[in-house]
Amino acid sequence: MLLVPLAAAALTAAAQDPPKAKKLYCWNDPDSGRTCSDALPPDRVNSARDEFSVNSGARVGAVDAAMTAEQRADAAAAAIQARADQAAADTRKRTEQAMLLSYASEDDLKRVFTERSTLVDNSVDTARYNVASMRAALITKLQQAGDAELSGRQVDAKLAQDIGQRHAELVRQQRLLNSFEQQRAQLSSEVQDTLQRYRTLKGAAQPPG
Repeated sequence: MLLVPLAAAALTAAAQDPPKAKKLYCWNDPDSGRTCSDALPPDRVNSARDEFSVNSGARVGAVDAAMTAEQRADAAAAAIQARADQAAADTRKRTEQAMLLSYASEDDLKRVFTERSTLVDNSVDTARYNVASMRAALITKLQQAGDAELSGRQVDAKLAQDIGQRHAELVRQQRLLNSFEQQRAQLSSEVQDTLQRYRTLKGAAQPPG
């Protein structure tokens, strides 16, 4: 007995639902130019298009073209980079607040950098000494080889091997020296930037006079 009223109610509700407004779809076709149709072809489902009301002709919406796999990968990479940039900004803000709390004065902050600078300077000095020593030793071995050749004697195999090893070690020490010198230059720049930032933060944190 309940089926009849329920069926009648369903028919009444369906009759009250307004019909969906018809749309006109317009897209750019590479061959035929601007194309419009009241039915969207299956091969244009993923294409960019504008949608208009058939009754009023008013533009009622737009759909962007579906992204390619490469575009999706680029978008994902951009989202990851944006999150990383935001995390870096948050970290910097927390670091700046910690810096204000940790160092009561500029001299306290300078002392920290002085310790780091001393360590890097020691590394630079040691590398310079090693380069000079290895260069002098290599020159001595090369002179021995040169004397042998000028005397018409064949350069000893052990001497030639020693020259090769010392040359390789000299190159390695030179690379270390260059690395330490770059660290020193970067540290000097970091010191100036940090001190300038500290002064700015300290000034902003001071109550107005």
